[in-house]
Amino acid sequence: MSDYSRHKVADYAQSGEASAATEDGARDWRKAMSDHVAYALLVYTGLQIFVTVKAITTTGMSILPYLALVVLVAAIIPACRWFERRWTDLSDEVVADPATGSAFRRDVIVLWILAIGLPLVLTACFRALASVI
Repeated sequence: MSDYSRHKVADYAQSGEASAATEDGARDWRKAMSDHVAYALLVYTGLQIFVTVKAITTTGMSILPYLALVVLVAAIIPACRWFERRWTDLSDEVVADPATGSAFRRDVIVLWILAIGLPLVLTACFRALASVI
């Protein structure tokens, strides 16, 4: 890579507009996982607020929706941090290995299944509980 190209990449990275790509054009799995974790937390929290809490409040329970929201959002944060830490602690050599891509895809799929599936499963559980009570 020429000196000019390196400076352009460095300028681009410093501007805050850098994508999940390294200087040589390869994907930086560490940054990509960090981005997935951030978006998954937003989706999870949004689903908790708009799906689970709405389902609980329509059943007539009073304080339980808010307590459940706090507990469930606090419970997902360590799991997401585990995914992120697992990838941010990787060395440059491991990240450069082409086999890393399949492990990345597997972790991203599991992360998104948890982020989307957990609120929906919890909503079904709360509705089932409300019908029994």
